[in-house]
Amino acid sequence: MKIVFLNIYQGAQERGSENFITEVTKRLSQNHKVDIFQGNRKLKKRWPFLWMFFIDPPGLSVLLWTIKLIPKLIKEKYDIIIPLNGGWQSAIIRIITWILGSKMVISGHSGIGWDDINNLWCFPDCFVTLSSRARDWAKGVNPLVKTIVIPDGVDLGKFTPYGEKAKLNLEKPVVLAVAALEKGKRLDLAIKAVSKLTNGSLLILGGGYLEEEIKMKGSEFLGKRFLMKEVPYKEIPKYYRAVDVFTLPSWSREAFGMVYLEAMASGLPVVATNDYLRREIVGDAGILVDPIIVEDYTKALEKCADTDWGNKPRSQAEKFGWDKVSRMYEDLFLKLTA
Repeated sequence: MKIVFLNIYQGAQERGSENFITEVTKRLSQNHKVDIFQGNRKLKKRWPFLWMFFIDPPGLSVLLWTIKLIPKLIKEKYDIIIPLNGGWQSAIIRIITWILGSKMVISGHSGIGWDDINNLWCFPDCFVTLSSRARDWAKGVNPLVKTIVIPDGVDLGKFTPYGEKAKLNLEKPVVLAVAALEKGKRLDLAIKAVSKLTNGSLLILGGGYLEEEIKMKGSEFLGKRFLMKEVPYKEIPKYYRAVDVFTLPSWSREAFGMVYLEAMASGLPVVATNDYLRREIVGDAGILVDPIIVEDYTKALEKCADTDWGNKPRSQAEKFGWDKVSRMYEDLFLKLTA
């Protein structure tokens, strides 16, 4: 079976979509030919209103990049094509797969919203959601499209409680957030909540277009109790092992959140947004709150740091190993091409 992933941001970003491609490819390539077409482009902020029609710079970049790939796709005649960038890309790949007799699979990493509405109405042969709530939503948007749930995963060998720890000169307990620095992660809420702790610090790992804004807020509210830096993905495990609590107060439109799994696999309890998605991911390995109520958020962080969680976080993460997730994708691809 010949499989190809398309992602204009692969090679330049290390977000959930990029890690998903890397991890699934690593495992599927043991039995199948798997390629990745990557564009090495940095994610840019969308333009108001125009982004909905995919005619802002990011949307047009995806369009032009995808058009350039058409000769390669026709030449290779892949059995399965997985476009990750939505917009014009999904429509173009749908036409290509009709011509070639291939199958288009879209993994809903955009989350509930306009991007995946567009993806669903491009009629993929299968639309993969990352949660049961997203599956129900997708079926309501386009009931004519086959929709299944396959969550994202975690490398249980890389993310463990044991191994090298990063050296941090921060007041304990140290609260960690790992995220792209963008609006939907709502990191300003984490800054405010940690600032109200009697003791403790906040470490943010990530990069993005809100870097300067978040850095200023962190310094304003936390002073020396705040540190923000961007580190290579391969170094992140040692930071998980060096802290006490993981948090990320993302809004409910987030598609998944591998970082919760990475933290739990490393033995960390999680404080996160109380919604359907986080309940599926975190289970009883943390505390879920409405982070907009800063007082409740602060109390949850404090309680999380003071509680002995035992093996609960690790056990929860073990339900989402990449080996298991990759087998689910392989089974799907084999059924589609049978």
